[in-house]
Amino acid sequence: MIKLSVVVPVRDAEPYVSDALTSLVRNARPDFEFVVVDDGSVDGTGQVVEDFRDDLPGLVVLRNETPVGLAEARNLGLSLASGRYVSFMDGDDWLAPGYLADLVDAIEHLGCDFVRVDHVQAEGRRRVTHRAPLAVRNTVFRPREHILPARSKTMVDYPYAWAGIYRRDLGDLLTFPGRLHTAEDRPWIWRLHREAASFAVVSLAGVFYRRMVSGSLTQVGDERQLHFFDAFDLVFTDLPEEFAPKAVRQFRALLAHHLELGERFAPELRARFERRGAEALRRLPADLPGVGLDPERDELLRRLLETR
Repeated sequence: MIKLSVVVPVRDAEPYVSDALTSLVRNARPDFEFVVVDDGSVDGTGQVVEDFRDDLPGLVVLRNETPVGLAEARNLGLSLASGRYVSFMDGDDWLAPGYLADLVDAIEHLGCDFVRVDHVQAEGRRRVTHRAPLAVRNTVFRPREHILPARSKTMVDYPYAWAGIYRRDLGDLLTFPGRLHTAEDRPWIWRLHREAASFAVVSLAGVFYRRMVSGSLTQVGDERQLHFFDAFDLVFTDLPEEFAPKAVRQFRALLAHHLELGERFAPELRARFERRGAEALRRLPADLPGVGLDPERDELLRRLLETR
């Protein structure tokens, strides 16, 4: 019986995927499987993955001839998973030895639907640990209880799918909106916290998240960045009124962040992004308590509404 399935979408990750798979070798157990989805790579990623056939027991490989995007690649991996629990890893990240066994021990000990963990951001030789927002550890809560308050950083502000472990029988709650090529984790984490029954946070920091990777969606200013608006359309769909202040403030804060990084966009794309941002702001209630940002970012959004 497979205890844990790890879903690993990769695309054109030749410089990094060997580190990722080596870290999985150091975490392997007979009851673990590793589902690698090669999403249309055109570099040597596929061959690197093949080279691990003999070293990584439980390796399952799916190749897409045409890229479908991170969200749908994760969904394809989930469709092949057979473990009682599921976790995720991106192809340019890596795990500490023994981390996956600790994840499984945590969720089995706590008996909840999902467990979130801390992570380590790696940039060159620099390492910075980022803690999940909930300070109370090893205690089971209802996920809906940790969406609010609006003005504080809460668990829906920590959307990283790879920072946790999830019961596979959560079913559709684990799938990602496949048409999104960025910000797919935003509606995902909101739905998980609105609809799952129980969760906890534990103090594990075994995921090493490689920052500033050339070609990653956080660094690329192409048309896929417009999916940010489609992602929040899903967040706002059927949103209970009690959570509206949090969702609106989160959208405003992230929109301001994107605008501050606007130089990565070509002029035509930046104009489209700003138009959609202004349209979205006008649709949202402006008088909700707690949705204001710091003065500089509020001014940035005000100017956007004036010019667009």
